[in-house]
Amino acid sequence: MTDTARRDIILSETGDLLVLGVTGGIASGKSTVAGMLAELGAPIVDFDMLAREVAAPGRPAFQEIVAYFGKEVVGEDGRLDRKRLSRIVFQDPAKRRKLEGMTHPRILEAFMCRLRQLAEKDPRAVVQAVVPLLFEVGLEPLVHKVLVVYASPDIQIERLMERDQISREEARRMLDAQMPIDRKAARADFVIRNEGDVEETRKQVTVLWGQLQEMQNAK
Repeated sequence: MTDTARRDIILSETGDLLVLGVTGGIASGKSTVAGMLAELGAPIVDFDMLAREVAAPGRPAFQEIVAYFGKEVVGEDGRLDRKRLSRIVFQDPAKRRKLEGMTHPRILEAFMCRLRQLAEKDPRAVVQAVVPLLFEVGLEPLVHKVLVVYASPDIQIERLMERDQISREEARRMLDAQMPIDRKAARADFVIRNEGDVEETRKQVTVLWGQLQEMQNAK
């Protein structure tokens, strides 16, 4: 079965939505760009938020994660310490795959539920699926088009160091755990460069929004 056929089956219950996958490298500015598109009228389904929901305390995924990784991944508030868990899985691909196996099926179920809800409100909406690891975990069939938010590796590292208060070495390790940003950009339908000031990014987003509306109107 082709990716297009799988996508059509997966999205068959969501009316005429146009689902845009928004991805990029870590600290490339995905949330910034997604927020700008949301202001223009494209609702967001954020996979990071879905991951938090399915792994909340008391949920089956939470219990499985703690049983496998140990109580040290639970913070003082009783929720998963996502930074500690991220450090563990970024350094061990086998553990990362184990975590994905516990969470991804449940995240996909929640994603489809959210799409159906949005389709009921507006069957022809342009919906953003913000998926940081869209390419890495093979989720392209879930979306119609892919937008990569681009920032150079040097800029990503600087932003990571400042945002997470980590060393350059640790930031580099986190970057190396993902597909290189240039490879992602080569596979995208759209690329927005988020390396300059916010107004330059906003101009690119406005142009993209016009293109998405034209695509949706032509369907």
